[in-house]
Amino acid sequence: MKKLVLAVLLSVSTAAFANSACDKPKNDFDSLYCLNKVYQEADKELNSNFQKLSGKLDAEGKKALKKGQLAWIQDRNQSCSKTEPGHFYVDLQCATDTTIARAQFLQNRVRECTSAGCQNSKL
Repeated sequence: MKKLVLAVLLSVSTAAFANSACDKPKNDFDSLYCLNKVYQEADKELNSNFQKLSGKLDAEGKKALKKGQLAWIQDRNQSCSKTEPGHFYVDLQCATDTTIARAQFLQNRVRECTSAGCQNSKL
């Protein structure tokens, strides 16, 4: 029972922190916490848009979409992260901006499929 209460208190205090601290972060760790929340939401949107688009495509389109997505992931990783001996770095702002842009790209393709038909050449 105590574990459940602690989990509820932790989630309430985390939500309160996010609502107040993200407007004026006090330090780099607060900024990282807030940016991570934005990244997570962008990643959810990207995955949702990918699934919506995939559901509208024929087999050739799905293949092109998957190929494009894998290329995008590779590009994002090369652009937004690096590995050094004993260290791994991620530029979370870069990853967030890149993910938001890709989610928008996929949303635009969903819109095209719905209105004018899917154009596999754009995937």
